[in-house]
Amino acid sequence: MVRVTEELLRQRAEHNNRELFSLEEISLHQQEIEKLEYIDKLCRDLKILYLQNNLIPKIENVSKLKKLEYLNLALNNIERIENLEGCEELQKLDLTANFVGELSSIEILKHNIHLKELFLVGNPCTEFEGYRQFVVATLHQLKKWLDSKEIERSERIQALQNYRQVEKQIRDQEQVYLLKRAREKEEALKKIQEKQEKKKEKQIKPKPGFDGRWYTDINNINPDPLKDKENHQQKEREKEYQEWKIDTDDEEDRAFWEEPTPYTPESRLEAHRHLEEKRRVKENIRLHFFLKDDEENNQFILDLAVYRHLDSSLIDVDVQPTYLRVMVKDKPFQLVLPAEVKPDSSSAKRSQTTGHLVISMPKVQEIIMANRKTPTLVKPSDSNKLQTNIKREQVEKLEVDPSKYSFPDVANIIQEKERIGQGPINLQQQKVIDTENSCVDFEDNQDVPPLI
Repeated sequence: MVRVTEELLRQRAEHNNRELFSLEEISLHQQEIEKLEYIDKLCRDLKILYLQNNLIPKIENVSKLKKLEYLNLALNNIERIENLEGCEELQKLDLTANFVGELSSIEILKHNIHLKELFLVGNPCTEFEGYRQFVVATLHQLKKWLDSKEIERSERIQALQNYRQVEKQIRDQEQVYLLKRAREKEEALKKIQEKQEKKKEKQIKPKPGFDGRWYTDINNINPDPLKDKENHQQKEREKEYQEWKIDTDDEEDRAFWEEPTPYTPESRLEAHRHLEEKRRVKENIRLHFFLKDDEENNQFILDLAVYRHLDSSLIDVDVQPTYLRVMVKDKPFQLVLPAEVKPDSSSAKRSQTTGHLVISMPKVQEIIMANRKTPTLVKPSDSNKLQTNIKREQVEKLEVDPSKYSFPDVANIIQEKERIGQGPINLQQQKVIDTENSCVDFEDNQDVPPLI
């Protein structure tokens, strides 16, 4: 149930710097408001108030708005005109498409002497015979418009002449309508009680193979192939159950809208409750997913179980190097990836069988893998030799070929000065002087120190 609060009023008063004491105009339309509160206490200077398209059943808490000139309450659940005597400056009142059936309640508007325009089109009272004549004759100050149609002087004179007869006619029709509304309220109350009882008794039975429980590996033990297979089958059954449940909900939703119901405040409120419940259920539904590390193709594959009947235009995929975001009907699904991927090389497609979203994301870091040969028939006696050859071949593939690269001898980068003596110097290799390549005119000057 949405109610008018101070915070809501301040949010809708952004054009007035969220100030309420000097606020002259505010729009609270399409807020699903079910009760009027605090407006006459917090917004005393209001001149224009928009409250159309809500679920307001009663006009209240606006009588202290002395400066109010225009009140719009179209498309609500109002059945009676009341509590408007204090709106001394009211000039325009819009009650289009409500449920006003007690037409005699317009007599309360006699106190609003400045009222010039009134809109009651779309209410049950407009179907009464003599409706327009009764309103024109009752509200003498209404000299301009009634339901967007100008009131002519001749029409007013004729309405005043036939007022007594028209008034009696309106009262009789009003009593018939009120009895009808009483029956509608009783039927609506019984219908609500029956639905509540059915909802309690009805239990959605899951499809065979799913017991309704969810399992978690608390100890995080080593994976067991058999258990992994069972878990995978369990997840598949859970996905099927969720899809079956969604299909069942769709059938119930279709049956709800196809059921004939009278147009009453109760039916309009019930439709709103139904839409609200459907929206809440859809917000709580979680999509199952499976992230696979495809080492052979050096990529991650995400399988997101979107609804089979969901239009692809409602899905938006955003792949980033470290994470992935998928917007499904404006709701985000975000996943941090175990390794960095290439967004430009990623691809997304829908499965033709399940309708799931499959996203392939190549990894940035490439993995070097040994070339696998096709298996051949080998004798049992040669199995050990074959295993050793495979291991040796894998090792050779990972090592660097020494014939393609040459490395300098780090030990001989700095040449040592010749020394004469005993000790460890004798272990060094003797320097070989290439006399052929040496310069003929070279003279060794003993005064020049050696180059280091």
